[in-house]
Amino acid sequence: MKTFKDLVFHPNRIGGINSRTDFDNGFSLSVIAGGFAYSMPREDNTDPDFFGEFEVAVFGPDGGWATREFFPDHNDDVVGWQTRADINTLMLQIQSK
Repeated sequence: MKTFKDLVFHPNRIGGINSRTDFDNGFSLSVIAGGFAYSMPREDNTDPDFFGEFEVAVFGPDGGWATREFFPDHNDDVVGWQTRADINTLMLQIQSK
């Protein structure tokens, strides 16, 4: 099972960092952080260890937004301020679909 420690982050062209992970079941997880994202701190940096909270989005096998499948009470396609533990839980949920 993939966890947060398996994420590979890259510098984002508008600052900060991003990671996209594809799962065997067709779902994908986007994790970003930086001055433009719902992350903590909201500053640009290329080191994932700099951040304590991240913004996430989930995409379904069809490529469309699937975030609300995992956050049914949330009213947006992205969810901010997710800790590493929150992301680990989300990744387990995605892989269990």
